Amino acid sequence: MTDCTVNAPVTPQTDLPSRAGGFLRMPLRSLTFARIFRGGRVNDAGRLPRYIVLFLLGAVTFWAPIYGYLSTAPLRYTSSMSLILPGSGASASVNLDRIGQASSYANSPFASSSVSPTETYKRLLAADRILAAAAGSVDMRRQDFGVPRINLVDQTGLIHIEIVGNSPQDAQDRGEALLQAFFTEIDALRNDEVTVREVGGRDALDEYRDSVAATRMKIQRLQRETGLINAGQYEELVRETDALRVTLAEMSSEVTEKVRAAQALQLTLGITPADAAATLKLHADMEFNHIIEEMSQHAAALAEAEGRYGIRHPALKAARESHEATRERALVKAAVVTGLPRDAVSRLDLSPIGGRAELLAKLVQLDSERSGKQAELAELEQRFAEAEAKVMDLIEPAAQLEDLQRDFSVAEAVFASTSARSQTSKVDLFASYPLVQVLENPSLPEEPSSPRRKLAIAAGVAATLILVFGLFLGWIRRPLIGKLLAEGSTPE
Repeated sequence: MTDCTVNAPVTPQTDLPSRAGGFLRMPLRSLTFARIFRGGRVNDAGRLPRYIVLFLLGAVTFWAPIYGYLSTAPLRYTSSMSLILPGSGASASVNLDRIGQASSYANSPFASSSVSPTETYKRLLAADRILAAAAGSVDMRRQDFGVPRINLVDQTGLIHIEIVGNSPQDAQDRGEALLQAFFTEIDALRNDEVTVREVGGRDALDEYRDSVAATRMKIQRLQRETGLINAGQYEELVRETDALRVTLAEMSSEVTEKVRAAQALQLTLGITPADAAATLKLHADMEFNHIIEEMSQHAAALAEAEGRYGIRHPALKAARESHEATRERALVKAAVVTGLPRDAVSRLDLSPIGGRAELLAKLVQLDSERSGKQAELAELEQRFAEAEAKVMDLIEPAAQLEDLQRDFSVAEAVFASTSARSQTSKVDLFASYPLVQVLENPSLPEEPSSPRRKLAIAAGVAATLILVFGLFLGWIRRPLIGKLLAEGSTPE
């Protein structure tokens, strides 16, 4: 503070006007640095006009801009709204029949410490395309719409938004337009993400589909060439071949047993099974049995004649001739009954078989069973040889078919899981852009937010008080400076 009073005798305070006029007419060379620095006496009323002038100049400097601002600034209204991001994640699981399980899981938007969804949405709310879209929806230019003020509440998922308008309704309409443009852009970004993922996965799906089709064609071609439908059919063929091998071994043992039994009985009876069968057939004929009885009588008579007469005796010759004739009749009848030639009939036992009939029948039975078993064994051997040859021929095709079917199963599983995952990913719309909800709709302001009259007046009053306090310090600066200088010069 500069004080322009010169060193002159003190005059009474009633002469203030003349002193003030004298001060105004005082030359500048009469001012000293000490006078400016230390000021005058506290009870010197001649200094008062200067302080009044300085107060008025300072007040005009403060209050003129405030008055101009309050009288010319247009009224502006602020509409506020709040958005919230739910903190929980979302998951979905779908069980697909004969394919497996398709799961979709979206983490909480706050699970990652490196990415903040609220910061992302803050930048998105202030993006030019959203502001341009919001301005277009209320028929305004982008420059006239303004920029929203966005605040993030710490440790929460809240986004607080303020936007200024020319009227309460205009501010609320701008807030509604901003929210509508924001949610439209969010939906567009989510749909674009789904589309990009679908397009990106379509090539992979086509590749998997072609792989499945190619593998299926190879399987069908191999099935047509070999007649082998699946690897299980080959395994069943191998099991059947093994079963035939076991059955063949058992059948061979039975045939061997039947052959040995028939040979033993044949050796005991001294007759072949064919002759035994012919003998049984022959002795089953009644006429032949009658001839055999007659031949037996003639044989008895011949034996009696041989015991009584000599070789040339007529009775012996007659008995021998009767016996030979009966025997000839028996041979003829045997040939007729059995259908065998004469030399074969002569090997037959024409005498009554008696108790040997059962043994002959057993021999015939054993021989029949042997023949049946041998025929069955031969057929079984043929079947086994064919089955074994088929098994050997299908070893490589079965292995190829198993590999192809495994490749087909893997390709089909990959294709199905990829397709299921691509479908379930469409449901997960909030993976990259989390769910956001309107917590508070745009408000309808009741009072203007600008200009702030109370704040401007309070600032003017505060500046005035500071000016008054500064002038007061300038008025009393001489005793203060003197006291400080006195304290500084006092020896310790």
